[in-house]
Amino acid sequence: MELEEKKKYGEPRKYDPSFKGPIQNRGCTDIICCILFVLAVLGYIAVGILAWSQGDPRKAIYPTDSRGQFCGQAGTPLEKKRLLFYFNIMKCASPMVLLSFQCPTTQMCVEKCPDKFMTLVKAYRNQKDLDYYKNFCKEGVTNTMTVLTILKEGLCPAMLTPSKSFTRRCFPALGLKGGVITVGNSTKFDDGTGNMRDAKDLVDGVKNATVVMEARQVVMKIFEDYTQSWYWILIGLVIAMLVSLLFIILMRFLAGIMVWIIIAAVIAVIGYGIFHCYMEYADLKGEPGANVTLQELGFQTDFTVYLQVRQTWLAFMIILAIVEVIIILLLIFLRKRILIAIALIKEASKAIRHVMCSLFYPLFTFLLLAIVIAYWAVTAVFLSTSSEPIYKVINETACEHSGQTCEPANYSTSEMKKQCPDSECLFAFYGGETVYHKYLIGLQFYNVFLFFWCANFVTALGQMTLAGAFASYYWAFTKPDDIPTFPVFSSLGRSLRYHTGSLAFGSLILSIIQIIRVLLEYLDHKLKGAQNKFAKFLLCCLKCCFWCLEKFIKFLNRNAYIMVAIYGKHFCASARDAFLLLMRNIIRVAVVDKVTDFLLFLGKLLIVGLVGVFAFFFFSGRVKAFEDTAPNLHYYWVPILTVVIGSYLIAHGFFSVYAMCVDTLFLCFCEDLERNDGSASRPYYMSTALREILWKDEAEDPNESPAQQLQDEDGALRNPHMDEA
Repeated sequence: MELEEKKKYGEPRKYDPSFKGPIQNRGCTDIICCILFVLAVLGYIAVGILAWSQGDPRKAIYPTDSRGQFCGQAGTPLEKKRLLFYFNIMKCASPMVLLSFQCPTTQMCVEKCPDKFMTLVKAYRNQKDLDYYKNFCKEGVTNTMTVLTILKEGLCPAMLTPSKSFTRRCFPALGLKGGVITVGNSTKFDDGTGNMRDAKDLVDGVKNATVVMEARQVVMKIFEDYTQSWYWILIGLVIAMLVSLLFIILMRFLAGIMVWIIIAAVIAVIGYGIFHCYMEYADLKGEPGANVTLQELGFQTDFTVYLQVRQTWLAFMIILAIVEVIIILLLIFLRKRILIAIALIKEASKAIRHVMCSLFYPLFTFLLLAIVIAYWAVTAVFLSTSSEPIYKVINETACEHSGQTCEPANYSTSEMKKQCPDSECLFAFYGGETVYHKYLIGLQFYNVFLFFWCANFVTALGQMTLAGAFASYYWAFTKPDDIPTFPVFSSLGRSLRYHTGSLAFGSLILSIIQIIRVLLEYLDHKLKGAQNKFAKFLLCCLKCCFWCLEKFIKFLNRNAYIMVAIYGKHFCASARDAFLLLMRNIIRVAVVDKVTDFLLFLGKLLIVGLVGVFAFFFFSGRVKAFEDTAPNLHYYWVPILTVVIGSYLIAHGFFSVYAMCVDTLFLCFCEDLERNDGSASRPYYMSTALREILWKDEAEDPNESPAQQLQDEDGALRNPHMDEA
C-alpha cells in the first residue's frame, strides 16, 4: 500500500554509479525567459534614464510659488527666500482646495513670515511700514502707485497677519485666549478693506491649507529624523550584524546549547516585554488623559501621544502574552521533534564548517538588494516629479475661463485677461499632456513590477548558489577531500552561466503573484468606505488565496532551485522533481524540516528583540546615561522601527544560510535513500548521525538487505566518510 502511494508521486531515483553530486557537464536552461529578463532589465534602465532626464526631485522638496519657482533653491535668486507666503489665506477655505491641491490666491517666496498686523492702507502712511510691507509684495511696487492700483493688479496682499512657519509655509499664528480663538493675541483683525473680522474666520483657511500638506509635513519630519540619527541607525544595524554573525559562529561549535539558549532567551525577552508594558500601564493610572480610548484619540501623526494612553500598553501586553503562550505551547507539543531538529542543525553546522565562505554570502545578497532598492526608489522619485507646471485661470468673480489652462508669460495681453480683468494666471499643479505624461502611470507600474522581479531574482540567485555549494558537500564521498576548492564561487558561476533563465522564470512567477497582491491591497484601500459586503468578502477571500499561493510558490521555487543546482535541468522539470520527491517524503517534511525553520525563526526573533530593546531605551531617552548622547527627534519611533526592520532582514540573511543548508541536506538525503541502499556496492553518502536523525522509522524495515542490517547493528560496513563531517 505504501509502495503504491509513493508511485502516485513518480518513480524513485535509480542507482547511478556515475553520479557524484552537482553535474558539471550541463547546458543553458530556460533561454527564452533569460532573453525576456535581459530585455526587461534593459527597458528598466531606459525607463530610469528617461525619468532622470524628465524628473526634478526639487518639486518634492521645495515649496512652489505662483510662477512655479522653487522657494529656497540653491543657486537661484530665491535661495534665501525659503518660506511660502499666501496673499489671502482665507481663500484656502474653499472646498475646491482639497480637490485641486492649490489655494486660489497668489503665493510668493519670502525670507520670513510677517510678525505683526498691518494693512496696505496703513502701511502707506509710514515709509518704514511700507518698506516692511514690500517684503511681501511682487516686484514693481513703487511709492508713486496708489493702493487701489496695487490691489487691482494683485501686486500686494490687502493685509498681513502674524504668522508662523509650518512645513516651510506661512500660516496665521492662531491661539486660544479664554476659550476664544485669537491671532496675534487679538480676537479680531482688519481684512484690508476696512472690515473687522473674527480670528476664527481664519481657521477654515488654515485647516484646508494644512490638510493638503499634512502628509508632506510628516514625511519631512521623518526625513529630518533620519538626517539626525542615520549614524546611530547604522551603528544599530552593525550591532545586529555582529550579533547575528556571533550566533551563527557559536551555533557552529555549540549548536545544541545555542538552540536551547535561544529558546530560553526568546521566552525571557517576551516575558520582560509583558512586564514592562504592565509597569507602564500601572504608572499611567490616574494621569490626566491616560484613560482616553484609542478610538476616541483617532489617528495622530505624533505617535508618542499613543504612549501616554493606558489602552496602548494594555494592547501591547495582551499581544505579547498571546505570542508567549503560543510559543510555549508549540515548544511543549513539539518537544520531541525539536530534539530531532536540533540534531539536524548540528549536521548543518558541520556542513557550514567545510563551506565557511557561505556565512559571508548574505553580504553579497545585501549589496545586490541595496542596489535594486536604491534604483527603484530613485526612479520612482524622478518619475513622480517629471510632470510640468500647469497654470490655470483663477478668478474671484464669475468668469467663463475660470479653471482653464493659461500661459503666465503672455497672460496680461491675452483675450482671457481682457474678458476677465480680475483674473490671474497662477500655478496650479504639476502634470502634462505629452505622450510621456500620458503613460506615466504605466511607467510607475513597470518600475514597481521590475523591482519585484529583480529583487526576487537576487534572492533566487542566493538560494541556488548556496544550494549548489551544500549539495557539493553532501555528495562528496570523502569529506573534505572531495569537496570543490571554492564551492560557493563554483556554484555562483554555474548559476549565472547556465541558469539565469531558470532564476528569471521562478522569480517572474513569484513577482506576478506579488503584484496581484499589491493591486488587491490597493482595491481594498479604495473599497474601505464601500457598503457592498459581498465585494469586501470576495476581496478578503482573494487576498487570503493569493497570500497562500505566494507562500506555496516560494516553497516550491526554493526546492526547485536546489534541484536545478544539482541536476542542471530547466525550471519546470526541477520544480516537478522537487515536488514529487517531497511528496514521497511528506511526513519528514512536516515534522522535521518545518520544525527546524521554527527554531531558526526564534533565533531571528531573539536578535530583533535584543537590538530593538536596546534601540528603544537609547532613542527614547529612558536611560539617563544616553540622555545627552541620543539625538533630538520629532518621532523617536522612526529610528527604532528602522533598526528593528533592518535587524530582522540582517538576521534573516544570516540565518537563511542555515535554512538553505538544512533544506539542501534534507533533499539530498531523500535522494540518497532512493539511489542507494547502504550496502558495500551502493553506500549512503549521508553521515551516520544524519541517518539516525531522519531515518529512525526505516531502521527496522523488513525489506532491508543483510548488509544494511549488519551495518545498523555493529557499523562494520560503515563508509569512512560517514563519521567525517
